Amino acid sequence: MNSVLQLIMEGESLTTAQMAEVLKISHEEVEKQLAQLKEQGKVLGWRPILNPDMDENSVRAVIEVKISPEREGGFDRLAQRISQFEQVENCYLMSGGYDLLLFVRAQNLRKVAAFVYERLATIGGVVSTSTHFILRPYKEQGFLLSGQQGNPDKPMISA
Repeated sequence: MNSVLQLIMEGESLTTAQMAEVLKISHEEVEKQLAQLKEQGKVLGWRPILNPDMDENSVRAVIEVKISPEREGGFDRLAQRISQFEQVENCYLMSGGYDLLLFVRAQNLRKVAAFVYERLATIGGVVSTSTHFILRPYKEQGFLLSGQQGNPDKPMISA
């Protein structure tokens, strides 16, 4: 794996000068490799990993979607159409009991529900949906969420 990409994937928040120092290569070489990674489509952008417990202004849900594949496009056209909705953060083609797995975000439970029954379920080819609301996250994109100690009123249970 590309060494610059590996540093990025490990979650380090480093400047390109710091990357150069860690990798013992020139700053220009780091810039060149980053430009190549973007050009190749391996790096699409940069996003911080936010603690979802600090975001009290939104609700997150996971939606399982069953769809009928189209004759010429299979699942792709519908998946791409569904991915365009602003509420959809992630969309994956899955094997198993459903076809698409969506991660969505909206201002409240009603907005998620409205998205499902007004927009998602009305798309031709969508057979069924199953919505699961995220109650509490424990790990986000490889990061354990800190400060989540157990309830101090309940004793710890050892294995």
